[in-house]
Amino acid sequence: MSDSDSPGWKRAVEIGLGVLVIILSVLVLVHPGITIVSIMYIAGIILIVVGIEKTIGGIFVANKSRWGAVGLGVLAIIFGSIVVAAPVSTAVFVIFMLGFGLLFLGISHVVYGIGSSQSPGWARGFSIGAGALAIAISFLVMASPFAGAVFVSVFLGIALLIIGIEIIAVGVTGRRMPMMPSMGR
Repeated sequence: MSDSDSPGWKRAVEIGLGVLVIILSVLVLVHPGITIVSIMYIAGIILIVVGIEKTIGGIFVANKSRWGAVGLGVLAIIFGSIVVAAPVSTAVFVIFMLGFGLLFLGISHVVYGIGSSQSPGWARGFSIGAGALAIAISFLVMASPFAGAVFVSVFLGIALLIIGIEIIAVGVTGRRMPMMPSMGR
């Protein structure tokens, strides 16, 4: 067996996982609202768990930043509880903040493209074009957080679909894709 060949059981697992990822991608594409709310729930639960860990660690482990860890842990628990209690409102807030960040990113790309005399013309044009696109998407996201949620869900669904196809291809061929580094070798 060559170094790049996978055993049969591993190939079957890869094909199965690829199919599951493709099914998940279809669900994400069909139900964008549920996707965003689910992500908010998961993020809230993670914040609560991390907050509990930080608070307990701060109480029982003596170090210089003991009360800082407790304070940050309590804040994480509070924010996680808010996210779990109001996932839709939190999603709207997060999406609006992402739109706001995208606006500043777009502006910085346009300014860089206009002011950069050392870059080649095509690179400056690409920077200006990407910045203008980012600004346009940011206005769309801030004007309609629902449209932003749909945009994020569609992007996530397409990414999951591509990943699922890649995983299935690896399982069917039994060889690693060149872009997928081997773990532990």
